[in-house]
Amino acid sequence: MAEVKRINTPLTNDVVEGLHIGDKLLITGIIYTGRDAAHKRLIELVDKGEELPFDIKGQIIYYVGPAPAKPGNPIGSAGPTTSYRMDAYSPKLIEMGLKGMVGKGMRSQEVKDAMVKYKAVYLGATGGAGALISKSIKKAEIIAYEDLGPEAIRRLEVEDFPVMVINDTYGKDLYEEGVNKYAR
Repeated sequence: MAEVKRINTPLTNDVVEGLHIGDKLLITGIIYTGRDAAHKRLIELVDKGEELPFDIKGQIIYYVGPAPAKPGNPIGSAGPTTSYRMDAYSPKLIEMGLKGMVGKGMRSQEVKDAMVKYKAVYLGATGGAGALISKSIKKAEIIAYEDLGPEAIRRLEVEDFPVMVINDTYGKDLYEEGVNKYAR
């Protein structure tokens, strides 16, 4: 089995530059959630010159709309959302200092270019494993846009949150490399 790297948030350029496609990671620290409706509002704040509801520098955003928590649990099932829905908003957030995104599915060339230019990574979480992933989430609190329900921005405290590097700061794409590896 390949080595699993452990990383802590917030991320720095040194940490991000040490990550390569196919690396298996366990994240510990604080990550934020947000889907397309929340991203739209974040960019509207940026366009107005207003502050975001959290300091985005060095942070990771997990694209998730978690299920309601059962009694005694901080969060319900928390599987990844398809990432391309955030592609229109991600380059600006990466330029502002966002260092990581977690979701599922491919990213646009504009997002990949921004990751190379500003040093960020895209991390894949396993779709269909939301109940298992939620066990890595120790605390969850809504910090913005409560009216969006499951799409509100949450601050998550995570421990050994499992992901894999899909796009790195060197322009590599695990999905493309995987297809090329087995193409005839």
